[in-house]
Amino acid sequence: MKWGNGVFLSATLAMVAGCTNLPPVNDTSAPVVAGCAPITTEVVDAQFQRFTDAWATGDAERVADLFAPDAVLLATVSNTPRTTREAIADYFEHFLVGKPVARIDTGAIRLGCNSAARFGTWTITLTDAATGARTEVPARYTFIYKFQNGQWWIDHLHSSKMPESAPTH
Repeated sequence: MKWGNGVFLSATLAMVAGCTNLPPVNDTSAPVVAGCAPITTEVVDAQFQRFTDAWATGDAERVADLFAPDAVLLATVSNTPRTTREAIADYFEHFLVGKPVARIDTGAIRLGCNSAARFGTWTITLTDAATGARTEVPARYTFIYKFQNGQWWIDHLHSSKMPESAPTH
């Protein structure tokens, strides 16, 4: 299946959320389907804003609170998959020392039943605590959100640094 037309991603979101009645993947506001939380691109944007606002507090526990209890974090600057709340908080305890600030460079959003995905490229600016020097880290990202127990959670976050040199084709 192709990623470009959203078919594979929509099917994945349906499996994650346990739903099969999905709206078209290119809609910016999904129709309300029985058993599905209302979702729009604005709701997804708000989830990303919650995430970056939590980063700004410097509080790893606050960031970890945004993740579902069974979430998976494949982080930008760690080779270790984080699959527990404690492991996610531990990652952010160290990562937040760099006072990260994220800027979305490119992105797309796909909406599903009790789920949504945001993916693309972003730049994370880190500040060295000792010198104040700033470093920009271009990376790719995928956020998968799920609606459970009356709220939106980060179910999966994968961010990886851009390759040093990318092929031209």
